[in-house]
Amino acid sequence: MTSMSDIDDKQDKPDWLDKLGDYLNPALIFALLAFAFAGWQWWQTRIALNTMRQEVSQRLTSANEMAQESRILSRQTADNSRDMALRLGEIQAKLADSQNQQQALEALYRDMSKSRDDWTLADIEQVILTANQQLQLAGNVKAAIIALQNADARLQLINKPQFTNLRRALNNDIQRLQMLPQVDTVGITLRLDNLIAQVDQLPLSSDHEIPVKPANQPQLAPVDAAGRFSLELWQELKGLVQIRRLDTPDAALLAPEQSYFLRQNLKLRLLTARIALLAHDETSYKADLQAAKTWLTRYFNVRDSRTENAVKQTEKLIDSSISIQLPSLSESITALHASSLGRKP
Repeated sequence: MTSMSDIDDKQDKPDWLDKLGDYLNPALIFALLAFAFAGWQWWQTRIALNTMRQEVSQRLTSANEMAQESRILSRQTADNSRDMALRLGEIQAKLADSQNQQQALEALYRDMSKSRDDWTLADIEQVILTANQQLQLAGNVKAAIIALQNADARLQLINKPQFTNLRRALNNDIQRLQMLPQVDTVGITLRLDNLIAQVDQLPLSSDHEIPVKPANQPQLAPVDAAGRFSLELWQELKGLVQIRRLDTPDAALLAPEQSYFLRQNLKLRLLTARIALLAHDETSYKADLQAAKTWLTRYFNVRDSRTENAVKQTEKLIDSSISIQLPSLSESITALHASSLGRKP
């Protein structure tokens, strides 16, 4: 039963509400919802497509860049490959040249190995002959010993039995040289140099000194001017003339320039004696020293201690023996020639 209130409510509602109520049925609402969902879906799909298009574009751009880089790397790789091929060809050529050189060196080494002993014997022969010349001409015993010891050391490195006789001869010559008496060449040379340095200081027998006026002269009685002048003139005249006694009547009175040449000739005599000492020429050595002693005793003041000392040193040098009977290296030379002949075909 319809109440009055319901009737009043129906009368109060406008007409458009009724029409709206007619349109808002469930099917229409579903359709609207479906349309709105489809629109939203289309919008999302469009956004997704745009996003995908941008990503694809970026990926294509990256792919193009990578492809370009790949092409660049490929060209570089190709260039490097060509360079490597060229270098490999050069290395192979150098390797071939090195192999050829190595083969040539091996062939040369084989040839040298065959004649190494001949080369060694030739070198040792030169050493022995040079040592023999030094021994006979200059008397250099130490140099000869060193040369023979070096030759023996080279033979020791070869260590072959066919050189036993040669090594035995070398050792025999070394022992003979080592047993020779030693001459103090250095000491004698120093004493000669000392004598040469003293020559300029030695006084000559003709040298004399003008006596100095005594400090305490007697006081003369005062005289007039003429007498004093005569007395002073007499004193000066007495100083100009001196009387001196000579022990030997034939003592040489030498002028200053002659004294200079005398001293220089004496030095030359001593220098010549030193040269004879180095050459072990005892005859020339003693002859030069004997001449130097004669000049010292004849022209120099032997009463002076310096001259007396120089004469004594000269006599000691004359008594020194510098001559040595030097052996030859004939045994080593003979053994060397025998070894050389034994190796010839």
